[in-house]
Amino acid sequence: MGENYEVIGKSVPRIDGVAKATGRAKYTGDLKFPNMLVGKILHSPHAHARILNIDTSEAEKLPGVKAVITHRDVPSTKYGLSPARWDETIFCIDKVRFVGDKVAAVAAVDEETAYKALKLIKVDYEVLPAVFDPYEALKEGAPQIFEEYPGNINTEIHQHFGDVDKAFAEAYHVRRDFFSGQRTYHSPLEPHVSIAFWEGPKVTVYSSNQSVHYLQYHLARVFGMPMGNVRVLKTHVGGGFGGKLDPTGLDFAAVKLSQITGRPVKMLYDRKEMFYNNRGRHAQYMELTTGVTKEGKILGVHANFVMDGGAYTGLGVASAYYAGALLTVLYDFDNYKFDMIRAVTNLPGCGAQRGHGQPQPRFAFESHLDHIAEDLGIDPLEIRIINARKPKTVTINDFKVDSYALKEALEKAREISGWREKKGKLPPGRGIGVGNGGFVSGAGYPCYRTDLPQAVAIIKVHDDGSMATLYTGAVEIGQGSDTVLLQMAAEAMGYPLEKMRIVAGDTDLATHDFGAYASRQTLMSGWAVKKAGEEVKNKILQTAAEMMLVVPEQLDVKQGVVFLKAHPEESLTFEEVARTYFVKYGQLIGQGSYKPPKLGGTFKGAAVGTSPAYSAATQVAEVEIDEETGEIKVIEAWDVHDCGMVINPALLHGQVHGAFYMGMGESIWEEVLFDEKGDVANGNLAEYRMPTALDMPPVTSELVDSIDPNAPWGVKEVGEGATTPTMACLANAIYDAMGVRIESLPLTYEKVWRALKEKREKEKA
Repeated sequence: MGENYEVIGKSVPRIDGVAKATGRAKYTGDLKFPNMLVGKILHSPHAHARILNIDTSEAEKLPGVKAVITHRDVPSTKYGLSPARWDETIFCIDKVRFVGDKVAAVAAVDEETAYKALKLIKVDYEVLPAVFDPYEALKEGAPQIFEEYPGNINTEIHQHFGDVDKAFAEAYHVRRDFFSGQRTYHSPLEPHVSIAFWEGPKVTVYSSNQSVHYLQYHLARVFGMPMGNVRVLKTHVGGGFGGKLDPTGLDFAAVKLSQITGRPVKMLYDRKEMFYNNRGRHAQYMELTTGVTKEGKILGVHANFVMDGGAYTGLGVASAYYAGALLTVLYDFDNYKFDMIRAVTNLPGCGAQRGHGQPQPRFAFESHLDHIAEDLGIDPLEIRIINARKPKTVTINDFKVDSYALKEALEKAREISGWREKKGKLPPGRGIGVGNGGFVSGAGYPCYRTDLPQAVAIIKVHDDGSMATLYTGAVEIGQGSDTVLLQMAAEAMGYPLEKMRIVAGDTDLATHDFGAYASRQTLMSGWAVKKAGEEVKNKILQTAAEMMLVVPEQLDVKQGVVFLKAHPEESLTFEEVARTYFVKYGQLIGQGSYKPPKLGGTFKGAAVGTSPAYSAATQVAEVEIDEETGEIKVIEAWDVHDCGMVINPALLHGQVHGAFYMGMGESIWEEVLFDEKGDVANGNLAEYRMPTALDMPPVTSELVDSIDPNAPWGVKEVGEGATTPTMACLANAIYDAMGVRIESLPLTYEKVWRALKEKREKEKA
């Protein structure tokens, strides 16, 4: 990308790689403390019921039980991640709203005793009618799940930009299609775990979460404590993908049980409890209408969506806006109408999952666009090039897009995949498809507390200059952020990476940061880190200038050596200069913070989805269909990403491979299923069908040059944007292979087999 950097742009090993590979890494579930108790939550067996009475007396008598709590023992303050929809309490007060809802919790000397105690808690319920389908929930006379959401409408969005009706009237061709996306679950390897213990007025919480700040804030707010009396730490986190962002009843219960017992309390979700509590991907129902010119230029789009939100909101409001708001970023058109209803149902609540509301709408729109290309006789890849957004443009809904290389990504993908040689020329049962995607590089504003900066970083150089420590509230969840942020710090300082250390994810020792969500950390946390590093560098250059009797502008520092630009052999070591600074001025510290500029328009919802920078990605996949069984084999895939400057290429390509794996699983196999009572029917890793390493095809990951002026060194996201095209590129490849479109996810073997059977029957008729 042009410049010769010393540390960034290099595939350095992950700083946590050896510990994780050898098993030395400690996760929250590995931690043990003296006199630690085990806590468990009692979940509702009913999808919708009024709580008449809770009797905990028998459980309290059980030897080994140290505490039993219900809603009577904890604050009734509501919480959630969207202030407009705080609708959840620690335990249910008046009624339960899904199978698995939180009713009570126990703390006991061991897990066996805790489970026995749960069975002794007697709850009298008045079972109420339940509704499990969003369309049924929206019907007049449907069971009312929340008083605050009349008609079971949790979020209603109606945005109209330009004149869609006029665009359709003037269009050469108008097409309408309907698609649906299923409910899926993140399935991180590590379950959610929380350990709480009190020391005087202060509680310390270890939690496998994605935002120590959000958890600290909500624990303090709900329990009426100063934030300084709540310390939240994370150890290693075994995957999150959005599922460990929301504060959960497990965190609150652990804190209260520890307060009552005076002992550390450890609580963890088993696999099925994770399906209940960790907020998977919404099911979405998507009607798309698009008008185009004869040449394929998009004139207007109407996106009319319904989303199944489950029982609570969490980050669901943002998911609803992202589903439609970001459709305008990839393609350039002037007329857009977006209607969305997020309904509540008596199923577990949904929230953020990798791509956050976007992968299913991308599946729908990119499949829809392939149909339009076919109707017009235009190559599917070519129609995308025709409509690809250009850099330095503003979308119809006021998103400022400064860098954007989607056209270049499409052209490179066409080249490396052999698209021209394969499209329409593969043998029967083989097909190739394309899909586009991308994502925000951090949301313009956090979910609340918008007066705060997005990130703060501090770098402290040790007294003799031999080491430097980066302090940040950014959260490493397996994506490599600790490594990347250290690379950025070292580059900004002119310091050797091997002498850097990091303290992250500790609300007492580290600095403020909103954590790992919305692909924000490389850009937003990175800005804070870069500024902190540059402050250290400036202090070093100023001190060295005094020592060498020159002006700072004549000096530079790289890899721990301060030198005259004109005569590099005249130099001092970083350590020498740092030691001199410490003697003269005290501790050598650099600080940086980042708050994004005002982004987006003034209309309702404008702040949701706005970002300093937007990535773009093109994926092409080749598949083979077994026409006798419907089995789908992904032969090969190609991903070309516009993600700005790359800090660590190896980590970037790892993100692409992981994103494709996750998108492939959701495309073909994964779906959360429920029984007739509304209980999760496949909440385990045996029956929730995920792909294995044996299912992964070769994935070629390449980049196009792009530098964003709003980002440190021009970086942009990759981790979520690389998931958003996958469903569509596989769906389009399957359509190319068999000539029949499956419009509902997942694209299972059975659906393919049935579609081929119906096709053959029609051909015979």
